[in-house]
Amino acid sequence: MNETARILLIDDDEFVRKTISKALEKAGYRVDTAESGAEALEKARTNFYNLALIDIRLPDMEGTKLLTAIKDTIPKMVKIILTGYPSLQNAIDAVNKGADAYITKPVDIAELHKIIKEQLKKQIEEAKFGEKKIGAFVESRLKQLGTKETNKK
Repeated sequence: MNETARILLIDDDEFVRKTISKALEKAGYRVDTAESGAEALEKARTNFYNLALIDIRLPDMEGTKLLTAIKDTIPKMVKIILTGYPSLQNAIDAVNKGADAYITKPVDIAELHKIIKEQLKKQIEEAKFGEKKIGAFVESRLKQLGTKETNKK
């Protein structure tokens, strides 16, 4: 990546926020934290983040509700659910509501790094693919317009 990825970490546990944010900053990411869903939504509306790490249980809302709100506001942001309460139903709900990944606590930092790298790489590839599609569309429209102009003469 040419620039440092920005990550929003949302968890009501201060120890988790500090531990994960220090590890991610050490790896070169810019990390911002929030301890509630409302705080996270405010930060997501006013700042750009490549990725959000979302605790499934927050004091003011379920993480899956926050996931949906972020997906509706910033659809291209990578969203990863963190949970200390793993269950098949939680995983299904998270994926159905737009989670790109699902990680259980306690978080294995090496595994978290791996998942973040994979998801950010996918995000970049999707952006490049989108740019190519737009470029191809514009090029085809210009050719069509050129053909129409030639036919008018």
